[in-house]
Amino acid sequence: MMNKIKYTLLIALLWPLVIQAADEFVPPPPAEVFQYEVEAQPGRILIHWSVMPEFYLYKHRFSFTSRTPGINLGKALYPAGEIHEDEFFGRQEIFREKFTVSIPYSGKATGGSFELEMKLQGCADYGFCYVPLTWTATLQLPASPAGGGNKLLALLGNSAGAGAREFLPEEQAFQLETWMEDAYTVVARWLIADGYYLYAEKFTASSDSRLAQPGPLDLPQGVIKTDRNFGEMEIYYEQIEIRIPLSRAGPEAATVSLSLGFQGCAEDAICYPPGTRIVAVDLPETSADAVRPALKKSETDMLSDLVKNSSPLVFVAAFFGFGLLLAFTPCVLPMVPILSGIIASQGENVTTARAFSLSLTYVLGMALTYTIAGAAFASAGQQVQAVFQQPWIIGLFAALFVAMALAMFGFYEIQMPGALQSRASDASGTQKRGTFIGTAIMGALSALIVTACVAPPLVAALTVIGQAGDVFRGGLALFSLSMGMGTPLLLVGASAGKLLPKAGPWMVTVKALFGVMLLGVAVWMVGRIIPGPVTLALWGATALVGAYYLGAPRQITGAGRWRRLRQAAALGALIYGLLAIAGALGGGSNPLRPVESITGSQANHVTFQRIKSVAELDKALAGAAAQHRAALLDFYADWCVSCIEMEEYTFTDPAVQAALGDTLLLQADVTANDQVDQELLQHFGIYGPPTIVFFDHQGRELQGYRVVGFKPAEEFSAHLTEAFGAR
Repeated sequence: MMNKIKYTLLIALLWPLVIQAADEFVPPPPAEVFQYEVEAQPGRILIHWSVMPEFYLYKHRFSFTSRTPGINLGKALYPAGEIHEDEFFGRQEIFREKFTVSIPYSGKATGGSFELEMKLQGCADYGFCYVPLTWTATLQLPASPAGGGNKLLALLGNSAGAGAREFLPEEQAFQLETWMEDAYTVVARWLIADGYYLYAEKFTASSDSRLAQPGPLDLPQGVIKTDRNFGEMEIYYEQIEIRIPLSRAGPEAATVSLSLGFQGCAEDAICYPPGTRIVAVDLPETSADAVRPALKKSETDMLSDLVKNSSPLVFVAAFFGFGLLLAFTPCVLPMVPILSGIIASQGENVTTARAFSLSLTYVLGMALTYTIAGAAFASAGQQVQAVFQQPWIIGLFAALFVAMALAMFGFYEIQMPGALQSRASDASGTQKRGTFIGTAIMGALSALIVTACVAPPLVAALTVIGQAGDVFRGGLALFSLSMGMGTPLLLVGASAGKLLPKAGPWMVTVKALFGVMLLGVAVWMVGRIIPGPVTLALWGATALVGAYYLGAPRQITGAGRWRRLRQAAALGALIYGLLAIAGALGGGSNPLRPVESITGSQANHVTFQRIKSVAELDKALAGAAAQHRAALLDFYADWCVSCIEMEEYTFTDPAVQAALGDTLLLQADVTANDQVDQELLQHFGIYGPPTIVFFDHQGRELQGYRVVGFKPAEEFSAHLTEAFGAR
């Protein structure tokens, strides 16, 4: 009441100034400015307003009161208004031109006549405001629908023991209003008649349009009810507003048809069959870079936002940290023996300073190449990792690592031609045999060939470059990521001068072991393009080479502890090598379980249905939708280390397989990286495997639930539960 008096006095005091500022303009009567029509429907009253141009009404100044005994009004329901900065009331929601207010009611009036009291206040754009208004409207409420109006419901009511109770037709019991809240969000408001309710889990939204697809529904908290038909359920009374996020194909204006599913009941009586309402929504035109609604975002999307929206200092530090974590993955660890072999090849007199300098050269070569190549390929919309996984490229660089290993074994010495050595020595007395140039080249090759893993930080940086066109920010994120991956290598260099033996036979053994590691890198690389049993046999042969240089089957000499350590290592390598070769002969292919083909203790792998093209995918999803099944699409390649990790350690986990349930498991093998593979990857905007895409039971992608890179079984199981719980 005090606020009302305050606002009234304020307006009265300002009235003369307003009139003078308007050049003695006399405003039209409020009844001409704010016209309305009242319509009574079963269970609700509709007030259709028509406001003159350049005038508006305040939402917070509306109030409605029943002046008829026996009629009780519910909470008024308003459409989405316009946000207005008001000189009198501050930031307010207002209504212009045509809009409708819906007021639910209950009870009966004597004679069916009802008197409604309305309070409102409005203003003009040029600064004039009317005093608060109080109007009344008298209307005739509709009679209750006849019992024969819906014979099916009457029959259902009698069968449910509801006696002579009359039930509303479904379209009157559950009335629907829809509008666009913004360019990416539809609001569906259900008006529920008194004595009826709707089930939370029965709400669905779908569309056959390629212009827009609905995402997971945003439902408010409901009421838990023990239902005699379905058990304990979440339900809604009176009204519910559901926000439906849309994923749009483009910024153009369009009209899209949505199918909204629902099911409800009458209290302690009948339940209606599941229903569907078809509504047309008008998508407004929006800019291509408009802010989208706050849908669930994948890890990659959140990292992309971090690069695009945060300060360079923040995302540089974050991506450096992500690189540190990636440094200990199987995709990056092969760089350790490469760099160690380079340092060991310097001989017994290598110093800590020189070892660190070589490491820094290697890391910078890797980081710069990683950044430049990633930015170039992302700008071109190609999959950088796939380009360098061609068999001839893999074979060439595997041969290079074998050649380096043989040099470590002492078969020959790798050095530059004499003329180039002389020039290099003249240019710098500290650079021995052009090692720094060669080390930088090895770092560049490692970036392109060895680190062939896709992870969320990498995809995020590539996305910023490819989609947003921000090469600077994306490239800076890539450089920070690669420097983080290279930091442990700098520690290797800093410690090499102390950890590597300085002289004697010790150094020969250590260099040989680094040679074995380089052989392992070569086997790891060619394992992407050759059969699994052959790869397992090569791992066995590499282990036997390691056993030989550790001393088996010769007599091992030296101090007691070192001798026992070498004996144990040599015996372990010898046993593993023999078992791996035996397992390969039996058809085995897993180097971590070399004898599973012999013992028969193979892991319980899931079975994927292979698809190749977009057309095959659409056909498979349509079949799954017909069976009301969710689907999962796994992008896989033989040269993808993380893909193999997912198959061996994640998809074999019992908890993961239980969470998958009857999900249709699809797999796209993009090993060949041919034109069809490229089209399928580009269809989803994917930069490479491993990437897993989830679909609901209607064949629509579950936005924000993609998995990029390796994910452990426990995390993946929880992710599956969350993703398919959003259906």
